[in-house]
Amino acid sequence: MSIHLSTEKLVKESDDFEIRLSSGKSIVLHLEPGEDSDLWKKHMGDMTGLYVRWVNRQIAAVGAFPTDIEVNRDRRRYRKYDVFFALGGFDNNTTYIMIAREEHRGSYGAGSGIIGRVTLGRHVIDQMKEGDTIESVTPLMSETSRDNVVVTSDMSYKLEKGYSVDTYITVDLDKESPISAEHLLVLSRTGYIDVTESTGSFMASSVDLDAEIPQENYIVRSPGVVTVRNTGPGTGRMYIYRERRQMLSPHNHVGTVTNGLSIAMFANAGDRIGVVTNPQRILAVGMTQKEGAALLQSKGLKQKRTGDLSDEAVIVNQTPEVTLDAMHADEVETFGVPKDQIYKVSLDRGEKNSLNAYYFDKVTGLSHKPIGSMKVHFTFKGMPMVTFEGDEIRGKSLYPNDPFKKCSRGDIGVTNQARPHGGLLGIRLDNSKEYGPTGEEPYGTNIFGSFIGDLDKMLKGLKDGDTVYITEMDL
Repeated sequence: MSIHLSTEKLVKESDDFEIRLSSGKSIVLHLEPGEDSDLWKKHMGDMTGLYVRWVNRQIAAVGAFPTDIEVNRDRRRYRKYDVFFALGGFDNNTTYIMIAREEHRGSYGAGSGIIGRVTLGRHVIDQMKEGDTIESVTPLMSETSRDNVVVTSDMSYKLEKGYSVDTYITVDLDKESPISAEHLLVLSRTGYIDVTESTGSFMASSVDLDAEIPQENYIVRSPGVVTVRNTGPGTGRMYIYRERRQMLSPHNHVGTVTNGLSIAMFANAGDRIGVVTNPQRILAVGMTQKEGAALLQSKGLKQKRTGDLSDEAVIVNQTPEVTLDAMHADEVETFGVPKDQIYKVSLDRGEKNSLNAYYFDKVTGLSHKPIGSMKVHFTFKGMPMVTFEGDEIRGKSLYPNDPFKKCSRGDIGVTNQARPHGGLLGIRLDNSKEYGPTGEEPYGTNIFGSFIGDLDKMLKGLKDGDTVYITEMDL
């Protein structure tokens, strides 16, 4: 979590203030050191509710409120975007805040009165109109500065009055990068992402480097920008930037951190940080048709049921499955099957079998949704195994495990790289000391799980090309 200093302390230390208008837009004022900027800090609490009194070619005037500024009729030069004090009728009881819309010279009764300059939201100045009001004035401080942020995992950390706490980061997703956004949604589906790299320029998560990411939108990588690499070494690596870097086409823009940036700024390799996305993921797979309808309706989306249409049927496929695509679809198709046609499996995810389980997740879809599928490659009545299609390219990376001593009915295995057809998946249908789930000898087989559903029911009427739905969760 990150702990921010109190507003009172920030006012003393900050040189940047966000001024939010009733139009919903805001500008950022950067103060210039001096008596006038100190006076601004003293009176910033008086700014809320003030009106834009008039706007002309040279200035926009906001006010009025009383001060103790001494009258000074000297004529001064003002640069475009300067912010300064002015005395209406040369009377400090009607003090105004002026924003220079162009460079000019003038006498406004407050000497130079220079408070600072508008550094962000300059286009908003041209949109200001009489009657707009100031809704809030908030001190800002760079989230890359430790002067106003403490990042800690110590839940006993003592808080003082006025401190604020962020326990997660919020990411607004880029609608022009739907696949990249979905990659983040998958990585953060547990509510967290794991930090695997940390440098001065970024933090990164390399949890899934086996993703297919097309080139999508890319922008300048400013602090808080989230990207994913779409090609080359590290494809699938997620980055959150701490320093400004130029735009690069291999880095798709996933979204931007809008809350809790300080957590990402100071996260170290090995940390786990909470992530909330806007919008959140829309995935009905694993729900009943009735539950899926409620989810989609809550997002303003229309459901089209296919397969088993009953309320109790379990959704095994959703089209579109990508959240940002689903949000813009006329309707979302949910394909249901009876609950008893989804079979439970148990996978060994220990160090010895982590690569095998990872391969299985990728091939079946369990890597990104709670219900996966296997397409039957070959089955025949009386066969001691049933085999399922795999991924021959990914299968080349499956190193041999220690040869098994015995293969039991229900064991799930894969042909490793030591044999042709590496990546082929299988389930053993009887006990054997000689052959594994794909019919290979022990040295060519990696066993990494077991089918614990009703195997006889699954096999009944099964034929080549059929799809078997599997899950690790209890339905």
